[in-house]
Amino acid sequence: MGGLFALYEGSQKLLHPHGIDSAGVAYTILSLSMLLEGFSLRTAMREANHVRGDRTWWQFIRTSKAPELPVVLLEDVGAGLGLLFALSGLTLAEVTGNARWDAVGSMAIGLLLVCIAIVLAVEMKGLLIGEAASDDDLDAIERSINGAPRVNGLIHMRTMHLGPEQLLVAAKIDYDNGLTIAELAEAIDRTEVDLRAAVPIATLVYIEPDIRRELAE
Repeated sequence: MGGLFALYEGSQKLLHPHGIDSAGVAYTILSLSMLLEGFSLRTAMREANHVRGDRTWWQFIRTSKAPELPVVLLEDVGAGLGLLFALSGLTLAEVTGNARWDAVGSMAIGLLLVCIAIVLAVEMKGLLIGEAASDDDLDAIERSINGAPRVNGLIHMRTMHLGPEQLLVAAKIDYDNGLTIAELAEAIDRTEVDLRAAVPIATLVYIEPDIRRELAE
C-alpha cells in the first residue's frame, strides 16, 4: 500500500508539477534519515552475519528459516535506497529547475517498495504455512536413513519447518523383512538416532516401516 501510494503521489506530481519549498529542510531531514537507516542496516547485517555463514545475502534471504532477519534487512535496504532516490530526485529538481525530477524520485520509491513487498510475500509465505527442509538437510537426512542398520532403503519422506530450529520429518522406510517386532523397533530407534545426529534440528521424527512396492506398468 505504501508503494502504491508513492506511485500515486509521484504520478500526481508528474502531471501537476510545482516548485519545491524549503529544499534546505528537505536535505537536512533526508541526510539525518540516511544516517539513522545506515546505522540500523549495519546492526542488522552484523546480527545476520552470525547465522549467514558462507551464503550470499540473497541466498541468506531465500533460505533463512528465521523470518525476522530477512524482513529487517530488506526493510533497511529498501529505506536506504528510497532515501537515496528521494535525495537524487530532489537534487536533480533543484539543479535543473524541473520539479518533475522530484516526481520521478517518488515513483522510483513506489516501485522499490512494491518490489520489496513482493519478495517478502514470496519468501515469508513458506515460513508462515510450513516450509520444507533445505536441500542440504534433505540430502543429509536421506543419507542417514539409507545408511542406517537393517534399512533396505527410503521409500518416501516429507519434511516441514515448525520453527527456525525445529524440523518435522515423516518417513516411510523399507526395513529387512525378516526382523522380529523387537528388532524392528530397535532398528527404527537407531534410524532416529542417526537422523538426529546428521540433522540436529530434526526434533520431531515419525517413521513408518513398510515394504517397497513396484509401481504397476
